[in-house]
Amino acid sequence: MERLIKRHVLFFTLPTLLAFTIAFVVPFVLGIYLSFTSFTTVNDATWVGVSNYVKAFSNTDFQNALWFTGKFTVVSVVTVNVLAFLLALLLTRGKRGTYFFRTAFFMPNLIGGIVLGYIWQLILNGILYNFEVTLTFKATYGFWGLVVLMSWQMIGYMMVIYIAGIQGIPKDMLEVAKIEGAGRLDVMRYVTIPMIMPAITICLFLTMANSLKLFDQNLALTAGAPSKQSTMLALDIYNTFYGTPGWEGVGQAKAVIFFVLVAIISMIQVSITRRREIEH
Repeated sequence: MERLIKRHVLFFTLPTLLAFTIAFVVPFVLGIYLSFTSFTTVNDATWVGVSNYVKAFSNTDFQNALWFTGKFTVVSVVTVNVLAFLLALLLTRGKRGTYFFRTAFFMPNLIGGIVLGYIWQLILNGILYNFEVTLTFKATYGFWGLVVLMSWQMIGYMMVIYIAGIQGIPKDMLEVAKIEGAGRLDVMRYVTIPMIMPAITICLFLTMANSLKLFDQNLALTAGAPSKQSTMLALDIYNTFYGTPGWEGVGQAKAVIFFVLVAIISMIQVSITRRREIEH
């Protein structure tokens, strides 16, 4: 059977490899090349070296977007994971209505980002209208509006992953801990959290990556207003590429920088949490 699989593995994997190469590898490599050129189309690219990267790093809008995205990512990762974990604890106690609430909390994840952005824009602007301001009055309002939106959308998804991790803990281990006199906080600290570290790794990775890459919600909720102060990295790249004539190469350079940042941060996070899994 193994010889048969090895003999035909290329036949079955070749279509997928071709699709992956055409749809991902070629555009990715071409994008890196274009980040070192000045272009409007692929055919008229002119080599300019690292000048696009110099312009990108010296661009005030890019610096502000980087700082805004960093703050948002830290806050949203904490709020989403803490609230999702607490909900998972509540919904694994076997109470009545558990499955209904699991479904209700998961539903927001099924709604598209643009739709969510406009829905929460109406809700939050309706609340802020009583104070005679809107989300675009100050960047702080847009920041917390994005945090609320991101939390509402992602908590249910992360909750499901935490529930799967909690339900995988052997009941004998929990009973032994209680017999030994461990309180609820002790059980959570020394049994529950160490045993669900794989789930924590996945949830941290997903929330961090999604927070860093947030685009459509940012576009719908504030569109970067006021004065691009609530613009995140993905929206800043979009605005540079399509909103500033002659800066397509700079926009591509920002996209490459963005990819490198997301990849490095994600790898560091995964390596740290995976090490904790091994230790426990």
